[in-house]
Amino acid sequence: MNPRPSREQMRAALAGRLGEDHVAALEAATIGVAGLGGLGSQIAIALARTGVGHLRLVDKDLVDLSNLNRQAYDLADLGRPKTQALARHLAWINPHLDVTITTTEITGDNASELFVDCAVVCEAFDDPTAKAMLTETLLTGRPDILIVGASGMAGSDLTDTITTRRVGHRWWICGDGVSDIADGTPMLAPRVMACAGAQAMVALRLVLGLDA
Repeated sequence: MNPRPSREQMRAALAGRLGEDHVAALEAATIGVAGLGGLGSQIAIALARTGVGHLRLVDKDLVDLSNLNRQAYDLADLGRPKTQALARHLAWINPHLDVTITTTEITGDNASELFVDCAVVCEAFDDPTAKAMLTETLLTGRPDILIVGASGMAGSDLTDTITTRRVGHRWWICGDGVSDIADGTPMLAPRVMACAGAQAMVALRLVLGLDA
């Protein structure tokens, strides 16, 4: 087996792909992910692969068999907290990544503190009430945080129906804006991953100072 690459080796490999300026900006960034299901787990992996230096991951659930069709877990993760399982996967991508995990329910009372040092928070909940709670809490209580949410990625339409919209001064939403799992529409991995990729891309552009 190969020895674990050093931080310097991994950084040089990434800089060869992204450029030194991008790597420096991304490794200094702290991004939060609220909810580690189909969206959140894939968002975190995309951010880790792209060199974001600090991730804050929060979820209350355990991995179960029904998650494996669209979430970034495997059979070895069954029964584990999603926070711990995802941290294991991220460590195999970049063992030098700073990952803070919190296994708890996100509420209006603790959301601001859970993401206290984050420049961007990706909202990745399934429940509309939880989505609204987190967004309102951070928009009103944390004027320093930018929010990237999601709405509509169910069904079997092509992935190009997934779009990104800026809906406020500090708030972006990715998705088709229409489809809803509550209608009995299936959740298929490619569309969920496409929406997660869109959210991760917005977060990356924001920390790089690019127009999202």
